[in-house]
Amino acid sequence: MNEEIMKKAELVAADYKAAFGDALVSVILYGSGVTREYDPKKSDLNFLVVLSEEGMEQLHLAHELVAKWRKTKVSTPLFLTRAYIESSLDTFPIEFLNIKRNHKLISGEDVLEGIFFKKKFIRMQCEREIKGKLLLLRERYVETRGKVKILKELISASVPTFIFVFKGLLYLLDKEIPETRQETVSVLAQELDLDEKLFLSLLRIEAGALKPSPEEIAALFKNYLQQIRTLALLMDVRDFGASPDADNPQ
Repeated sequence: MNEEIMKKAELVAADYKAAFGDALVSVILYGSGVTREYDPKKSDLNFLVVLSEEGMEQLHLAHELVAKWRKTKVSTPLFLTRAYIESSLDTFPIEFLNIKRNHKLISGEDVLEGIFFKKKFIRMQCEREIKGKLLLLRERYVETRGKVKILKELISASVPTFIFVFKGLLYLLDKEIPETRQETVSVLAQELDLDEKLFLSLLRIEAGALKPSPEEIAALFKNYLQQIRTLALLMDVRDFGASPDADNPQ
């Protein structure tokens, strides 16, 4: 993480400490800001602000700070309590897995340090996300009537979700989760025999680096649907997370 980001993060943390005092448990920077994928022209900084139960009753104290920092590409923080995090690892395991993997404690106590993830919960979320998003992709696809602009928008809106799920699948496979999205695609494609070139092309479309013709995007999207259907079928036949559920501190 570069020095400029760290200085900005410390200023953010200082503001929240001044506002919430002893009710502030920690301020944690997470996401692209602590990875090689951070782009100062495009990326926002994401923070987790952990409060006590009493502090959560005083959220109005954050009104002005959220507005102030949003002007400088700081997203509205996640305001959580320790109890909420600990009780939600069965509901949002992939979200917390990804936050834990890419985070930097800025102030206070690192409440993520001691949390663990059970594979059965990650598997359930992966299956739910894949099958649910497949239904939505099909629905949105038939609504596009094949229009290139709308197909590009649909790709841009859906690809981040699947990258998110890919990281959960790699966890289930006991594979190291790469830092970048491209690396994540490449590793999972090799593990599950997916079309790596397709998913890398989808990432390029999302980034605006690839501008396919109407014929090309039609073929890409058809393959996209087929690949996600393959993933959905794999969730039913492959033994993801079948090993004993030892608490895994990743």
